[in-house]
Amino acid sequence: MNIQQFSKLTDISSHTIRYYEKIGLLKNVSRNASGHRWFTEKDLIWFEFIKRLKDTGMPLGNIRQYADLRDAGASTSELRMQMLQQHAVMLETKIADEQFHLKMLKEKIEHYRKVIDVALNA
Repeated sequence: MNIQQFSKLTDISSHTIRYYEKIGLLKNVSRNASGHRWFTEKDLIWFEFIKRLKDTGMPLGNIRQYADLRDAGASTSELRMQMLQQHAVMLETKIADEQFHLKMLKEKIEHYRKVIDVALNA
C-alpha cells in the first residue's frame, strides 16, 4: 500500500509517517519501482505497536531504542522485554495516580450534590 493508504489505515498523517521513518522508527520500508514508499501488512502491525507505545506515554527516544533493538534481532528479546516491563510499571503507577485523582473529583462532586440538596430543601 502507498503512504496515503497507510496513513488512512493508521489514522496518522503522511507527514508524521515520514518523520517516524526519518528518526528510525520505520526502518526498511520497501520502495516500489517508482521509488515511492510501499508499506506491507507487517509495517502496519509494527506501526500500530509504535502508536500503542506512544499512546501509553513512552517517549519517542525510548521507542527508537526499542526499534533499534528489534532490528538487531532475537538476541535482544530480553532487553526489549525489560523495556516493556519498565514501561508497564510506569503505566500502572500513572493509572493508579489517575484513579486517585478521579476518586477525589467524585468526592468533590458528591460534596456539591449535598450542598445543593441542603440549599434546595431549606
